[in-house]
Amino acid sequence: MQLPRDDRDHPQAEAFRAFIRDAGFPCVGAKSALTKGQMRVLVARDITSGWDDMRIYPALMAFAARYRRQPDLFQSFAVVFEGPGDLDEEGFERHLWARVQSLADKDAWLGHPWDGRVAQDPGSPHFSLSFAGEAFFVVGLHPCASRPARRFSSPALVFNLHAQFEQLREAGRYEKLRASILQRDEALAGSTNPMLARHGEVSEARQYSGRAVDEDWRCPFRPRLVEGDASDAQPS
Repeated sequence: MQLPRDDRDHPQAEAFRAFIRDAGFPCVGAKSALTKGQMRVLVARDITSGWDDMRIYPALMAFAARYRRQPDLFQSFAVVFEGPGDLDEEGFERHLWARVQSLADKDAWLGHPWDGRVAQDPGSPHFSLSFAGEAFFVVGLHPCASRPARRFSSPALVFNLHAQFEQLREAGRYEKLRASILQRDEALAGSTNPMLARHGEVSEARQYSGRAVDEDWRCPFRPRLVEGDASDAQPS
């Protein structure tokens, strides 16, 4: 695996930061992460390819390790892909899950435990992804997204720590922050996002791509093999 590099001066990284800074962008948590200098950005080639997965995964592990050392609020890790820019919502969703699956397979092959605070089953209302033992919620963005807040100039995946949502709940700040984001998103889009739900109500996997999915939608993610079958797992 390649050691994480610093992509902060890459034009795609600057474009992403400008997107977050825009006054209309609704996620105040992302704005806080950027303002505090706690948003890490990695620039990768193509979301439809596994070319950079061996760069993304160690950078994600390093991000989780930094958070454990200093669990300050409002930290996020963004992977901004250079292309392609013409994926429709279903195509983006398919490749989002392909990249996530590849990263999760590597995590399992290296023997990292699943974060015990969340479920592995993507159909569970308590599901979250887990990398290096830390649970993550993923927000996908791309040029053809139907929701303006998800409509960035190139594909991107933003990894947010599940533990931070719990920190906000414990501090009594979660509901106020959530209400602010919903209000700002409605002002931007002209309607409320039908896919938003609290953790524990429905599987958060339904929200990752930003596409509005119906009740029959099934997440393509394959949870890791149960203990005892790990010898069959291979990195992809």
